Amino acid sequence: MNDSSPTTTTTRIAVIGTGYVGLTTGVCLAHLGHEVVCCDLDERKVEQLRAGVVPIVEAGLPELMAEVVEAGRLSFSLGSDPAVRTADIVFLCVQTPQDEDGSADLSYVKAAANEIGPMLEPGAIVVNKSTVPVGSAQVVAHALGRDDVHVASNPEFLREGTAVHDFLHPDRVVIGAETADVAARIAALYDGIDTKIVSTDTASAEVIKYAANGFLAMKLSFINSVAAICEQVGADVLAVADGVGSDERIGSKFLRPGPGWGGSCFPKDSRAVIQIANEYGYDFSLMRYVIQTNEEQFERMVHKVIRGARRSPEQSLDGVVVAALGLTFKAGTDDLRDSPSLRIANELARRGARVKAYDPTATGELSAVQSERLAAFDLCSSPIKAIEGADVAVVLTEWPEFAALDLEEIRTALRGNAVVDCRNLFDPEKVRAAGLNYQGVGRS
Repeated sequence: MNDSSPTTTTTRIAVIGTGYVGLTTGVCLAHLGHEVVCCDLDERKVEQLRAGVVPIVEAGLPELMAEVVEAGRLSFSLGSDPAVRTADIVFLCVQTPQDEDGSADLSYVKAAANEIGPMLEPGAIVVNKSTVPVGSAQVVAHALGRDDVHVASNPEFLREGTAVHDFLHPDRVVIGAETADVAARIAALYDGIDTKIVSTDTASAEVIKYAANGFLAMKLSFINSVAAICEQVGADVLAVADGVGSDERIGSKFLRPGPGWGGSCFPKDSRAVIQIANEYGYDFSLMRYVIQTNEEQFERMVHKVIRGARRSPEQSLDGVVVAALGLTFKAGTDDLRDSPSLRIANELARRGARVKAYDPTATGELSAVQSERLAAFDLCSSPIKAIEGADVAVVLTEWPEFAALDLEEIRTALRGNAVVDCRNLFDPEKVRAAGLNYQGVGRS
């Protein structure tokens, strides 16, 4: 499945939390040859995992999990006892929700540390894998209440949809620890992976995570702003991005315009880094403008759809039918958290449009969270079912199946003739040749 080779040294690992980060971490560390127990307080989730059911959409994860369970290197526990008592290293992968002021809520981290503190073997290492603000290593150390164990930071840089690949083929592994020995013990977990190890102090490791996500968000906001200029001057943003990205000082990654950025990390981390800066007396105005630019991008996409429906922004969309293709924040995942696609579709519904939506992750039985978040839409079983009778078809998520749609079939199914391509999946000339009115992002 990949070219990562198992390590020759086996470490006993407990992973606290089986969410997106925790489950991927546990499965991949087991694949590298370690003995891993993934722990969670959700009885239903633990039962699912024991039955081989992966509760998230993530390429390669179900197959790899089945492989390491069969090999006896991965198991699942309801609660952290007894897994923590025999663990050499414990990863904290619990949620860190955001408060209204942008600061991270560390209550779950503290609760987990309080619980496992009395169970740890002397010399054990507790590793923060969750995204946590600067100073969290000290918070965890205080909550553990032990002076004979170690606390370190090992931030994750996993992209949803490619998390397994990212874990096993990382650009770097960042380790923040108070001693070289602790850093070396954590680095040894990744012995089967050929990558750069960035070993530093815990505060620097914590900043690296926020700085990386903040920079990527800035890069996306920048190219979306350039796209807006391209539309006004008659340029093609894809050609511009290719020319700019060919500069090795800049690079081509994250220079693809779209409906705006979202997901579980960028919105939360960009707000958090502003809050952290404020706490230390620095006004991170650049990041505030990055967020503001992203907000403006959402509104620009809504206006494109309104124009496609031949309405003005001041008019109601009553009577307008919009086909929303894609609802997740990106392809390859079922994650709806802070999804720009979902946000744009909801705004169109709020303005009076009937939104017929299709997403490949929302065609079967929906979870309670999905049902609540998608309640405003008529969910359809296929892209063409969503397009039938619509005035505007809008591509919101870059699922590959949308790029493969037959343009003549789209033209026949639409009541109107407008295609708003928020992901630039289509060739504008081919869409227009099919008799459709095309609007992309930054495409003149």
